[in-house]
Amino acid sequence: MARRCTWALTGPEHFLIPDASEELAFVVLGAVRENEREGYAQRLQEFAEQYRGRLEEMLRGYGPGSAPAVHGRYFLVGQPEALPIIERMESAPFLLRSRWEKAGEDDVFLDDLEFAWGPRIRLSR
Repeated sequence: MARRCTWALTGPEHFLIPDASEELAFVVLGAVRENEREGYAQRLQEFAEQYRGRLEEMLRGYGPGSAPAVHGRYFLVGQPEALPIIERMESAPFLLRSRWEKAGEDDVFLDDLEFAWGPRIRLSR
């Protein structure tokens, strides 16, 4: 679903390699509570529609081709996986951070995306 959302205005040449993409999707979906799983794809679509302007602004400021991205930062911005990650930042930030750390994913990727999105709760140290 995240790949189909139109907010991701970057081309597939910038997408993660499939194995990394699947790994991140597994981590993020682990942060979706059991009672939220039914209809989650619809929820992602609604989230993308509700925050379209903010997502596009984040993509312009931090996505592929931006000054911060040129310096090797904000790797997840513009990736389809960013959509469910951001949705979880808004809906279940502590659960997301817990699953992320448990999976051993690099904190800098999540920290950078969190900074670019600017959630109301900062989870980074």
